[in-house]
Order: sequence, then C-alpha cells, then structure tokens
Amino acid sequence: MIKLGISSCFMYPDLNRIVFGPKSLSYVENDMANYVTRKGILPVLIPDIKDEELLNDIFSQMDGFILQGGVDIAPETYGEKAIGKWKGDAYRDAFELNILNYAVKNSKPIMGICRGFQLMNVYFGGTLYQDTLTQKTGVNDHRSAVLYDSIKHSVVFTEGGFLDKLYVNKNEPYVNTVHHQAVKDLGKNLEVYAFSDDGLIEAFGYVKEPAGKIFGVQWHPEFSHTIKEELVDGDVLFDAFLKHFK
Repeated sequence: MIKLGISSCFMYPDLNRIVFGPKSLSYVENDMANYVTRKGILPVLIPDIKDEELLNDIFSQMDGFILQGGVDIAPETYGEKAIGKWKGDAYRDAFELNILNYAVKNSKPIMGICRGFQLMNVYFGGTLYQDTLTQKTGVNDHRSAVLYDSIKHSVVFTEGGFLDKLYVNKNEPYVNTVHHQAVKDLGKNLEVYAFSDDGLIEAFGYVKEPAGKIFGVQWHPEFSHTIKEELVDGDVLFDAFLKHFK
C-alpha cells in the first residue's frame, strides 16, 4: 500500500470557536481526502509535533507527499516585508518547508497544490506577488470568496512539457482559480509547465527529477468536481503523479 503524507492545515486557538477553542488543530480538507483516497493508497496526515526525531521517523515511512492549499505564505519566508493585510502563516511555512526539504533530499515524489505550489517556489529560491491585483498590472482577479471553486480561466501548457503531453487531447484547457498570491521570480531548477491566460505561472516541475515527480500547480485539482466538465481532469494529474511511486 502506498503511504501518502499530506501536510496539515492549521487552525490556531480561538475562544470564539465552540469546540476546542483554546487548542490548535491540524486538519485535511474533505475534498483533498476524497481526491487522494483510492484502493491501494493510505493517506496520512502529517502531525505538528516538536520532536524532530519522531517526525523524521514518520517522514521515512511515507512513499510521497502532498502539500495542501490554504492560508497565504508569509512574506518573511521569502525575505520580504508585508505590504498590507496579507501576513500569511510563517509557522505553517516552516512546518511544510521541513517536509519539502526531506522529500527533495530523499527523492520522494511531492505534489504542491496552490499554497503548496507557492511554497515550493519559495523553497527553490523564488519569490511571490503578495497580492497580484496590487502588485502586477494586467492580471485578472483570480479569487472570489463567494464563488470560490466555481470560477475558472484558461491555461497555456508549455509546448512539449509534462502537462502538454498529459493533456494532449485537450484543445482549450481550463482550471479553477482560488488564489490572490502568485509566483513572481521563478525558483532555481524549476521549469514552467503552464501559464494562465494573463501570464502568471500556473505549474512547474523540478528539473533534477523526472517530469511530474516533484511538481506543483496553482489550481486545485481536488476541487475539479465542482465544475467538472469545464476543467482539465484532476484525476489524470493524480494518476500521473502516482506513477513515480516505487
């Protein structure tokens, strides 16, 4: 059975919360759980524990990893100061960078989704737009708190690249869009797999591993079921990822 480690999303103490108000919570979003759970795969939520030795023991038992979406990357994680209200979550950044570092150094497959994609870019030395509408002219609004995963835009796959080959019969590919941060400077040893229709980087892969083994996408393939017939098939992407597991 493939053991797939999933990075935890965090909720911090909030006394206005009825349940576990003074406690910190680690969780996986349900669409993600359904997306990765299939016969022969054991999803494992990576816990937030302080003991590095125990944590590394857990890492060593995983066959690969997924970095979930969620709250913003903290600007200080990539050497910047916050330009406004977008403070991000530096604590979660450090937690997931530890996972990512283990995966890369041990040649484990890893898939970054939205926030995970952005964190991968930072790990490899890249930077982000803290807020695309504020910092970059000519871009569309890529996030709606109300419409959420029911909005989409077209993407352009890099000719001959991983996604171009994967979706070879898709003439007009569309993906969902649930983000306001984006890749600014691309990290080292990353190759672009796709751009959005307004020029933002939408997917990339690590060139020192086979295409699709260590990669990230800006969209949420686990949310594809919301407007399934209008988007590229998220299961095709996950199936291609699984081919890299030994």
